[in-house]
Amino acid sequence: MKYLGTMPTALLNDEQIRPTEYHKWRDAERRFEQRDKDRAKVEELKKSISKSGLQVPIRLGISARYPDDVYVADGHHRAVALKALGVKEFPFHWYWIKSFGVHWETKPFPYHVLGL
Repeated sequence: MKYLGTMPTALLNDEQIRPTEYHKWRDAERRFEQRDKDRAKVEELKKSISKSGLQVPIRLGISARYPDDVYVADGHHRAVALKALGVKEFPFHWYWIKSFGVHWETKPFPYHVLGL
């Protein structure tokens, strides 16, 4: 079974947990604000999260080659919504990307890779 943990939303920043598809979190936020489909998705998530909390964990990836490079692999819209709402913590799964493929972890997240 995949590890399911929670961590502070404040770690979703440009230094510790970065967005995969965007250079910086502000780039993701700007993109989502500019596109109707993305803006609507973030607004829908904000309503849902406010009512019921985040139901789908964010997926985090760590490259075995660059272990201090932690990123959101899936859940950019969810992350932006959480940040906008000021939610303190979020649920997550995580995996290592190794030379032989992706390995979903069943062990606790290695917080030392975030410089904590």
